[in-house]
Amino acid sequence: MKYMICWSIQPENYTVVMDNFLKSGAPMPKGLTLLGRYHAPGSSKGWALCETENPLYLAQHIAEWSPLVKFDITPVLEDAEAAEAIARARN
Repeated sequence: MKYMICWSIQPENYTVVMDNFLKSGAPMPKGLTLLGRYHAPGSSKGWALCETENPLYLAQHIAEWSPLVKFDITPVLEDAEAAEAIARARN
């Protein structure tokens, strides 16, 4: 399953988060694949598209950063997957 992770960094945590990101690169744990990570220039917001068969790996990654960063996580489908779900719902 794919997940869109939206994050925002509180102003008081910005420097610590940026330092941690620059040092580590914010790697994903084994079992969680990063498909893309996007940053809003000049802001403290960003998005990451990840994929995993086991959401425990997603929870692990979020737990590593949650003391400093606020997250909103949404399971997402690609067009073909959404079309299949819609077709099933109509039957």
